[in-house]
Amino acid sequence: MAILEIRDVVYRYESKYQTTEALRGVRCAFEEGKFYALIGKSGSGKSTLLSLMAGLMLPTEGEILYRGTSTSQMDLDRYRRENVAVVYQSFRLFPLLTVEENVTYPMELRGVPGKEARETAQRLIRRVDLPDTVLRRFPGMLSGGEQQRVAVARAISMDSKLLLADEPTGNLDTENSDRVVELLLSLAHSDGYCVIVVTHDLEIAGRADCVYKMRDGKLSGMQEKG
Repeated sequence: MAILEIRDVVYRYESKYQTTEALRGVRCAFEEGKFYALIGKSGSGKSTLLSLMAGLMLPTEGEILYRGTSTSQMDLDRYRRENVAVVYQSFRLFPLLTVEENVTYPMELRGVPGKEARETAQRLIRRVDLPDTVLRRFPGMLSGGEQQRVAVARAISMDSKLLLADEPTGNLDTENSDRVVELLLSLAHSDGYCVIVVTHDLEIAGRADCVYKMRDGKLSGMQEKG
């Protein structure tokens, strides 16, 4: 069964003066153990779809199903806290917290004991190919590539198998972009995550197991390897 399913989703942005239909009958599904790319021009609807999958809002029509349950039937705060992790282009690390404190923060929200959270943070920092020495540093002391890998470590500390990434390499040079993509691919293929990346980068799309193309609020095509 798909970990996430999009069923005939419509989303409208409404204001006093106009209504804009950002998504128009989107239908697709995502499985664990695969790396997906969601591509399209600005305004195609892909960022809106990501926000819906992340539980930041609900569809106007249709359903987002997480493990068979509609997000409309869930406590969205809990869904975001326990079931879905998001990595952003701008990293969004807390600048006044150390790397260790950034990574343990989601675990603290879930009530994980301090010692266990710190031990998990150490393991995850190694998992994203960073040395233990970064744990005591602040984000501003790290390179962009290092900050993004810390952001990935924080995301997977949530113990969710659904990882969304919004232009995760947009602020990185080629070398660091490659390292982040390799990490995300490894999380999908070796750790069983469902990784969904919104991107303009066709090189990333070329490495994905499945590519969904969006245009004018609709899925205009899908390519799958194998």
